[in-house]
Amino acid sequence: MANVSETTAPIPPDAPRSPLEAALERVGDRWSLLLVDALLAGGRRFGELREELPGLAPNILTERLRRLEREGIVIATPYSTRPPRMEYSLTGDGRDLASALRLLADWGSRRNELGEPLRHDPVPHAPRGALVLPDVRLSGQRRGVG
Repeated sequence: MANVSETTAPIPPDAPRSPLEAALERVGDRWSLLLVDALLAGGRRFGELREELPGLAPNILTERLRRLEREGIVIATPYSTRPPRMEYSLTGDGRDLASALRLLADWGSRRNELGEPLRHDPVPHAPRGALVLPDVRLSGQRRGVG
């Protein structure tokens, strides 16, 4: 098995990026996407985000919030000055990610824990070879996005 560093050529810094590459650079990690999902219901404080995302270390949460704020996806609004405390919410640009998260959640709901596609029954009355698009919903409609 080849080492990844042996098979992956470095990308020149001046190489044109695709729109997908640009998007992934902004929010392309697990915790960033889960934070955006957590904030879709409205503003949250640091402690609330820690409770909603168990397993996310406080230092990583801080770093991801700062990164998302720099990217214009999250806005931090002070609610206390001594000590300084913030409430985090999505900007319009951050809320625009909801449709992409719906698609990703739908795709994920059709996979088992091993990443294998789940068996689906054929769509009734669909002609053979017809493209049938799924009804896309964000899993856990609990957040009222839809």
